[in-house]
Amino acid sequence: MARLAAFIVMLIPGLMAAGGIKFMRDTLFGKLISPFPFLWLQFVVGVIFFVIGFGFFAGFLLHRDRKNGKVAPRFQKNKKSYPNKSCKTYWIALFIPVAEM
Repeated sequence: MARLAAFIVMLIPGLMAAGGIKFMRDTLFGKLISPFPFLWLQFVVGVIFFVIGFGFFAGFLLHRDRKNGKVAPRFQKNKKSYPNKSCKTYWIALFIPVAEM
């Protein structure tokens, strides 16, 4: 059941990116689709759909590979050390960047 839910979650951004490619392709061939009054607007919406869909898909893959430890060192999450939560300066430390050593 969990695999089916994950498949559906990944299917929606994939279809969104495919729709964005279709909108951009139709604009290049001069075919105006009914909800859009202008070709340039159709192209902009296509770019937005493609970027959002592709970005979600790529972010999901990066998150999964980070969790499994299969990414290059430059894509691994940086672990910054913060003081103990019981310390009074903890809340200040959240807003001040920690110097890299």
